[in-house]
Amino acid sequence: MSHIFETTDKTGRKVRLTNRQFEHVICHKGMENYIEEIKDTLKNPLKIVSHEAGDLYDYYNYYKNRKQKSKYLQVVVKYLNGRGFVLTAYFVRHM
Repeated sequence: MSHIFETTDKTGRKVRLTNRQFEHVICHKGMENYIEEIKDTLKNPLKIVSHEAGDLYDYYNYYKNRKQKSKYLQVVVKYLNGRGFVLTAYFVRHM
Protein backbone atom coordinates (compact mmCIF):
# COMPACT_ATOMS: atom_id res chain seq x y z
CA MET A 1 0.00 0.00 0.00
CA SER A 2 1.49 3.36 -0.98
CA HIS A 3 1.71 6.17 1.49
CA ILE A 4 2.12 9.94 1.75
CA PHE A 5 4.70 9.71 4.54
CA GLU A 6 6.09 7.54 7.31
CA THR A 7 7.61 9.14 10.39
CA THR A 8 8.59 8.27 13.94
CA ASP A 9 6.26 9.68 16.59
CA LYS A 10 7.30 11.19 19.93
CA THR A 11 7.12 7.73 21.58
CA GLY A 12 9.51 6.20 19.01
CA ARG A 13 6.88 4.26 17.07
CA LYS A 14 6.52 4.35 13.28
CA VAL A 15 3.40 6.08 11.99
CA ARG A 16 2.25 6.09 8.38
CA LEU A 17 -0.25 8.21 6.46
CA THR A 18 -1.48 6.08 3.56
CA ASN A 19 -2.97 7.44 0.35
CA ARG A 20 -6.28 5.84 1.30
CA GLN A 21 -6.42 7.56 4.69
CA PHE A 22 -5.27 10.84 3.16
CA GLU A 23 -8.41 10.70 1.01
CA HIS A 24 -10.37 10.59 4.27
CA VAL A 25 -8.32 13.41 5.84
CA ILE A 26 -9.06 15.75 2.93
CA CYS A 27 -12.79 15.24 3.42
CA HIS A 28 -12.18 17.85 6.13
CA LYS A 29 -12.05 21.13 4.19
CA GLY A 30 -8.57 22.53 3.62
CA MET A 31 -6.66 19.65 5.22
CA GLU A 32 -4.77 18.83 1.99
CA ASN A 33 -2.54 21.82 2.83
CA TYR A 34 -1.50 20.47 6.25
CA ILE A 35 0.61 17.37 5.54
CA GLU A 36 3.72 18.84 7.22
CA GLU A 37 1.67 19.93 10.24
CA ILE A 38 0.24 16.42 10.60
CA LYS A 39 3.77 15.00 10.55
CA ASP A 40 4.98 17.66 13.02
CA THR A 41 2.05 16.92 15.37
CA LEU A 42 3.08 13.26 15.45
CA LYS A 43 6.74 14.10 16.15
CA ASN A 44 6.23 16.98 18.61
CA PRO A 45 2.70 16.91 20.06
CA LEU A 46 1.60 19.19 22.88
CA LYS A 47 -0.44 16.29 24.21
CA ILE A 48 -1.21 12.63 23.43
CA VAL A 49 -4.51 11.23 24.68
CA SER A 50 -5.22 7.49 24.60
CA HIS A 51 -8.70 6.10 24.06
CA GLU A 52 -10.14 3.44 26.33
CA ALA A 53 -9.85 1.00 23.42
CA GLY A 54 -6.10 1.17 24.00
CA ASP A 55 -4.92 1.13 20.39
CA LEU A 56 -6.29 4.59 19.43
CA TYR A 57 -4.50 7.84 20.25
CA ASP A 58 -5.22 11.52 19.66
CA TYR A 59 -2.17 13.72 19.05
CA TYR A 60 -2.66 17.48 19.48
CA ASN A 61 -0.66 20.51 18.44
CA TYR A 62 -1.47 24.23 18.48
CA TYR A 63 -1.19 26.43 15.39
CA LYS A 64 -1.74 30.02 16.54
CA ASN A 65 -1.31 31.59 13.09
CA ARG A 66 -4.43 29.99 11.63
CA LYS A 67 -7.14 32.53 10.75
CA GLN A 68 -9.87 30.08 11.78
CA LYS A 69 -10.98 29.76 15.41
CA SER A 70 -10.04 26.06 15.47
CA LYS A 71 -6.29 26.16 16.11
CA TYR A 72 -5.61 22.72 17.61
CA LEU A 73 -4.71 20.04 15.08
CA GLN A 74 -6.01 16.65 16.21
CA VAL A 75 -4.43 13.62 14.54
CA VAL A 76 -6.07 10.26 15.29
CA VAL A 77 -3.71 7.26 15.11
CA LYS A 78 -4.46 3.54 15.38
CA TYR A 79 -1.69 1.10 16.28
CA LEU A 80 -1.70 -2.45 14.95
CA ASN A 81 1.16 -4.82 15.74
CA GLY A 82 3.34 -1.91 16.84
CA ARG A 83 2.79 0.12 13.65
CA GLY A 84 0.77 3.31 13.60
CA PHE A 85 -1.64 4.51 10.94
CA VAL A 86 -3.20 7.96 10.74
CA LEU A 87 -6.97 7.43 10.65
CA THR A 88 -7.88 11.09 10.25
CA ALA A 89 -6.80 14.63 11.11
CA TYR A 90 -8.73 17.87 11.56
CA PHE A 91 -8.69 21.13 13.50
CA VAL A 92 -10.65 21.56 16.72
CA ARG A 93 -11.14 24.50 19.09
CA HIS A 94 -10.14 22.67 22.28
CA MET A 95 -7.94 19.74 23.27
